Amino acid sequence: MTTLMPEFDLPDTMALRPLRRPTVSDAEFRAAMSGMASTVHVVTARRGDERVGRTMTSVMSLSAHPPALLISVDIVSRLADLIARTGGFSLAMLASDQTAVADAFAGKVAAEHRFTHGQWGQWPSGQPMLLGAATALDCEVIGAMETGTHVLFAGAIIEAETATERQPLMWHRHGYHQPGGLD
Repeated sequence: MTTLMPEFDLPDTMALRPLRRPTVSDAEFRAAMSGMASTVHVVTARRGDERVGRTMTSVMSLSAHPPALLISVDIVSRLADLIARTGGFSLAMLASDQTAVADAFAGKVAAEHRFTHGQWGQWPSGQPMLLGAATALDCEVIGAMETGTHVLFAGAIIEAETATERQPLMWHRHGYHQPGGLD
């Protein structure tokens, strides 16, 4: 399999060793991962007048000092390119009533119309900010690693807004759920 390389330089790479045994099939992998209940996020980046974003569940807390998280982005995507070029991104943990936003940024709406879903503002950094999210974060990239098909971006959290009264949107077994509503 040929991996397309991005048009930007990554500061570090993660060397993956050759496998000793065969992996599960794509279908088995997808079925297994669908069992992982995850909060639904929209990760966005802006450069000039261009804004891009994508729905993702591949997000995790990285450290408390500095406060940071880790996201996994398709290496050949425009989102990865903008994050690498600008050194920042924003993340919104969607609230349970924001399924239309999740669907739009998951590709069910043309890229040029995605930001018409939900109410959008802007962080002081200029990155897009989704209003009404359960949690909204503005992040500065502090590290990145290539893993073959994806880039792991470590982002230090420089701004945060949390609406404690809002419940997060969850993804489990190929569908949206509310906390406590997982089957």
